[in-house]
Amino acid sequence: MTVNGKVIPHTPLAVDFWYVRKCPGARLFFLSHMHSDHTVGLTSTWSNRPIFCSPTTATLLKLKLQVKEKWIHPLELSEPHLLHLDEINKEKLSVTLIDANHCPGAVMFLFEGYFGSILYTGDFRYSTLMLRELYLHINRTIDVLYLDNTNCDPNRTLPSRQIATQQIKEIIRSHPNHNVVIGVYALGKESLLLELAMEFKTWIEVSLERMETLKALELPDVFTTEPGAGRIRVVEHFQVSYEMMQQWNSDHPTLAILPTSRPLVSFCPLVHVVPYSDHSSYQELVDFVSALKPSSVRPIVGSYLPGSLSVLLPQKKHHKILVPESVRLFMSRQPERQLSSLVYAGRWHRHHRPLTPRGVLFDSPVRGFKMPREDGWDMDSDDSEEDMDTESSERGSDSILVDRSLKLTPNKNSHPTRKNTKHSLQPVSAARQSCETEDKIINSLHVGHGDVRDDLMMSHHNSPESPSCSSSTSSILVTSDNLEELENHLLSCLPFSEEDLKPRGILSQSFIRKFSLVPLKD
Repeated sequence: MTVNGKVIPHTPLAVDFWYVRKCPGARLFFLSHMHSDHTVGLTSTWSNRPIFCSPTTATLLKLKLQVKEKWIHPLELSEPHLLHLDEINKEKLSVTLIDANHCPGAVMFLFEGYFGSILYTGDFRYSTLMLRELYLHINRTIDVLYLDNTNCDPNRTLPSRQIATQQIKEIIRSHPNHNVVIGVYALGKESLLLELAMEFKTWIEVSLERMETLKALELPDVFTTEPGAGRIRVVEHFQVSYEMMQQWNSDHPTLAILPTSRPLVSFCPLVHVVPYSDHSSYQELVDFVSALKPSSVRPIVGSYLPGSLSVLLPQKKHHKILVPESVRLFMSRQPERQLSSLVYAGRWHRHHRPLTPRGVLFDSPVRGFKMPREDGWDMDSDDSEEDMDTESSERGSDSILVDRSLKLTPNKNSHPTRKNTKHSLQPVSAARQSCETEDKIINSLHVGHGDVRDDLMMSHHNSPESPSCSSSTSSILVTSDNLEELENHLLSCLPFSEEDLKPRGILSQSFIRKFSLVPLKD
């Protein structure tokens, strides 16, 4: 499924984007609404990162995805909320949630901070009332507008939802003896269903799963799960098919209505496609951009915007913005270390000891994370979160799992030589020198096996049979017997043995006897 979310460049903010390995610098996550194309990657195992959303979305997030409540932080609409962007409470972010007129709980986010002002619409249907509310909260020009461009096609026209609703009512009235099936998504079009229930004075039949959602939304009591209790039945949009139409009409004359802006073609006289949309039409987008006059516009869906929208933007020189050093540090550190110092509107719950997440959590440290450039960044640059290199992030992980059942083979360029062997047998008198000699042996035997080398060092240092090596203590003397025992222990830890060399025919038996550190058995 397409991911309709964004990581705001050079900030610790991500909206409707849940692949944490692709956004290693994101620390504050925002959910605009609960449609599935905006929650791809968000599961019940989510942890260590706060999710900010509307109260309605918070309810659905717990109900549908079982995300733990401690990570969900609902924010009231139409009032600014203060969030900290670092661990020293120096840099702050103001975020205001505005009704997106899309589906229950859907909101737009107005961000204001060191980066200027950013309006992220999410999915929305434009209305003049929405613009009036925006003017109440916007004190400056919008620097970046992330725009829902779902219906941004100059060649398509869409009626208002009021007109589309009247079309649906007329279709139902013209078939007084038919039952009505309406195909919609799992969330959305509830206002349409309520209006139809009131207009035709009938129950709306829904599935048990949809009823659970409707109860959580606390909508008027016009819905039922009793089969045949009402004239209008709601199904998933994909259930409206030729086979189902035949089945429904075999029981009772039935017509189907698909309220959608998708350019569908009806395959049956009794299936009606009505252009009812919860996304803004092209003309509404033009009116919205013309009224806001943002410095730049970036599409949320894909990367295409028609040139006719670009000409509406003011010809301003885009200023560069420096990312504060405290925010850089905030973005570079692991999230679980930051939760105890974050403050949300003075009511952030402190987690002095984060709980261990359950389930699968793909969140290993990323070595290849790049911090913002010192010279700032251009708000209208082509840098995008979609260009992030996920493979390099995974390859750079500091967490490496090794299957111990696999047999390691020696590096062909790292066999011990006479020179290294002699050097490793030189006597030493202190534990520190023993450690240095031991390190040289391992280096000479395992060039290119950095992690194996670390395993050998840990194996020896943690062994109860070997002396403790510390850089701070060097007064313990090592006898020749102890040195020989140390060398034998190191050899037993090597990732290859005589058996590995013999089948390959790498060295002759006489050569091995001559230069081996331990005698070989015939």
